[in-house]
Amino acid sequence: MQPTPNPIPAKSRVQELAERINMSVDEFIGEMRKLGCSEPTAMKIWRGEYEEFDDFNDNNVQLSNLRKASVVLKVGTGSLLPK
Repeated sequence: MQPTPNPIPAKSRVQELAERINMSVDEFIGEMRKLGCSEPTAMKIWRGEYEEFDDFNDNNVQLSNLRKASVVLKVGTGSLLPK
């Protein structure tokens, strides 16, 4: 029996926006680091881990880091929230 291939994970909102401006994950992480965001937090934002929560306080990614991501991606902070 052959193992079933893992489905391709859906892109996060940040990845969709980065794709629009041809920004790679490495470029995104680098720009976030320049703005004072840690690499692990930048990766959480890239993967969209902030997108799934019941209460915003459940989320361990601070709003200030989402603002940094919006600056890097040249969009408004509200654009980062899932549709």
